[in-house]
Amino acid sequence: MSGSNLTRTEAEERKSVVTGPVHYAVSLDLTQGAKDFISKSTITFDARPGETTFVDLIADAVSSIDLNGESLDPQICFADSRIELPALSDHNVLTVVSTCQYSTTGEGLHRSVDPADGNVYLYSQFEVPDARRVYAVFDQPDIKATFDFDVNAPQSWIVTSNMPVKGTQDLGGTTAEGTLGEHPAESVKHWIFQTTPVMSSYLTAICAGPYAQWHTEYANEDGRIVTMAQYCRQSLAEDFAKDVDYLFDVTKKGFAFYAKTWGVPYPYAKYDQIYVPEYNAGAMENIGMVTIRDSYVFGSKVTDALAERRVVTVLHELAHMWFGDLVTMKWWNDLWLNESFAEFMSSLCTAEATEWKDSWATFTSGEKSWALVQDQMPTTHPITAPINDLHDTEVNFDGITYAKGASVLKQLVAYVGRDRFFKGINSYLNKYQYANATLADLLNELEVASGRDLKAWSRQWLEESGIDTIAADVTTSADGTISSMTLTQSAPAEHPVVRSQRMGIGFYDLNAATGKVTRSQSFELDVDGEKTTVPQVVGKKRPDFILLNDNDLTYAKLRFDDASREFAAENLYRFDDSLARAVVWLAFCDMTRDGEYSAERFIDVSLKMLSTEHESTTFRYALAALKTTAKLYVAAERREDVSKRVAQGLWDLANAAEPGSDEQFQLVGAYLDYGEEGDAPFVSNVRGLLDGTLKLQGLEIDNNLRWQLITALASVSAFDDAAIDAELKANDTTANREFAYGARASVPTAQAKEWAWQEAIYNTELTNSQLDAAARGFCATAKGKLAQPYVSKYFETVDWIWKNRTFHMAETLLVDLYPVYCDAAELVRLGDVWLESHADADRALRGMIIQNVDASRRVLKVSQANSNAA
Repeated sequence: MSGSNLTRTEAEERKSVVTGPVHYAVSLDLTQGAKDFISKSTITFDARPGETTFVDLIADAVSSIDLNGESLDPQICFADSRIELPALSDHNVLTVVSTCQYSTTGEGLHRSVDPADGNVYLYSQFEVPDARRVYAVFDQPDIKATFDFDVNAPQSWIVTSNMPVKGTQDLGGTTAEGTLGEHPAESVKHWIFQTTPVMSSYLTAICAGPYAQWHTEYANEDGRIVTMAQYCRQSLAEDFAKDVDYLFDVTKKGFAFYAKTWGVPYPYAKYDQIYVPEYNAGAMENIGMVTIRDSYVFGSKVTDALAERRVVTVLHELAHMWFGDLVTMKWWNDLWLNESFAEFMSSLCTAEATEWKDSWATFTSGEKSWALVQDQMPTTHPITAPINDLHDTEVNFDGITYAKGASVLKQLVAYVGRDRFFKGINSYLNKYQYANATLADLLNELEVASGRDLKAWSRQWLEESGIDTIAADVTTSADGTISSMTLTQSAPAEHPVVRSQRMGIGFYDLNAATGKVTRSQSFELDVDGEKTTVPQVVGKKRPDFILLNDNDLTYAKLRFDDASREFAAENLYRFDDSLARAVVWLAFCDMTRDGEYSAERFIDVSLKMLSTEHESTTFRYALAALKTTAKLYVAAERREDVSKRVAQGLWDLANAAEPGSDEQFQLVGAYLDYGEEGDAPFVSNVRGLLDGTLKLQGLEIDNNLRWQLITALASVSAFDDAAIDAELKANDTTANREFAYGARASVPTAQAKEWAWQEAIYNTELTNSQLDAAARGFCATAKGKLAQPYVSKYFETVDWIWKNRTFHMAETLLVDLYPVYCDAAELVRLGDVWLESHADADRALRGMIIQNVDASRRVLKVSQANSNAA
């Protein structure tokens, strides 16, 4: 793994040495060509006299190091991405001049050339700690500082940073060859930015290029005018212009909602959102200038799920301006303070301040399902995870930190009460503004506000791993009334923590007149210990269905009583409440993953539900679960027949769906995943959609759907490389280059698989997005004899990947190249051999392999259970 690691112990030691205010003056020269840029970092800081410490820097070369007026030899002081600083004074001035390298991986300062017009775009991405790829820095969250940035850039570019522009100056001169790609050289412009407030280095940012731009203002709750801007590539400007006003409006609603809810107005001078290419994440909360992946610029039709996800993402990053930016964790073990809170608040804000009123159903189907899967793996960890070093942090951006943490916060709000919860948050934000805080600091403020002792709650929910199961047992009298109801709570043996939970119980009945299943009553109770009786229901008429965790207040696996389960299996498609449907569907999905419920019956339940489901994210995740179940969990001897049945069911639903609807669009996309070589009807359907001889009313074959159709044909050897190249030549864009990589990698031939394997692993010229497309395309059709050689090849290549690729690229390769559709028993056998022989491998690396092997182990278990039950 390239780059230097940093342990928590080292960070604590450095923090003890660097004692006083820290200030950076960072100068970047972005006019030096296509590969490198010049970085000058001057750091002033107080320290314990006589001590030695270090600054972080990943650079091609260091030309000079000056500490307190004395020149240090880079050959001696610069090694392993660190510069040693000996014999410090009480007040120090350090200046480092270096040559740093642009990345194509989304780490550090990313450089992208748009094939549509040849324009060059730069943007920074510094989390976890990649500011060190751009300037010399104490790159840890608890050494906060103020920053002055200035940048030399080509005359035609704009440059943005965390703060407003202080001034610009034309310098003349000429940019070096390659700076502007194939465009002619230009004169140079100097940009100077205002001094930042105190902040962590990973939140600093620089973006530069000929971005298209839009501007507006927001009347902040503290009386200030906050300037706002949106940016994107010029080639996307026409499409983005259609959404800019909407996105400004969503952001302003977020400003108002957060300020009202927390009682703290937006704290910074401006708020920019810049949509950037080839991003390796969803977005990043840089103070005053959020970067967002520009796949969120919609030039083609997208699902409502993705449109809503864009809103949630915008509001998630905005929430970070308070939670994470204004108040920052001291070390990465409290990453959840940033991410869980932003995830919870963005769903709350989306549901209450935008048109996406079913956002909590979206959260249940999308986010909570992610948490549930990851929390049942051997790699599960407490929400407040033990983080020993940076590699531990990098794999902690997961379903536990984001989705489980947000679920637990929702539970906490129900436990202490909403008003008291946010009163505590107000106190926390005011007390620790512009500083660092810990879990203990947050809990203390919430305890004061709520009057509850939260230490026991924290131990159960934040400091212990695993998920509990709550099962219902209901007895009914001869007259149809409930005589008893008991909830049994159990914990997995490896994480035996039975938690206290606040939970809703809902009664639902089928209305014969409307054909809908509706809630007739609901109430809340505390579930504590292994057995909880529910006296509130005794003597009440037994409803058709009893929903555990009504309104989704808690985080647990659910097992309904027998009568309720059977009713839901037959009538889930009739439930009129989107959140109730999401909770019930997720329970069925979980039972199926555990081998407790027939995979084929779950498929029937899901297909029936899809005939009436209109909540887009639930629809999307139901389709994904269908695919996993049909291709992996069904008994091995039944998979081929079941997959054909599912494909036909999806095609029938697509033809019956409302023309032009989100459901029609999603169903067609899902159908495209079920092609097999020799399936003439599939080829006929897909080719007909592509060439226009087959039409589904309301379905527009736009650019992105066209590439989905091409990839589907390529995956069954019905669209060759020459045809793919011709399609790309006709419309060569950044996104279409990625689609083309995925399509070529999907071709089910030995030559195509070897090409995709070699390109993904060894072609360092690929951008992170192209690499991802090649890896996913490889895996999508890596089946049977075609892919069998890659089972052993995968485990033989793991070490090389980890050693030679950056973390994000290694993670993509190790996850997306794992041949999940190969023989699961062989994957488990070789995976266990690798793990046994790599007991001392980096925890992050072992974690990825453990998760892959555990998924294959589950396939073996569940498919065998379905085979035995047949």
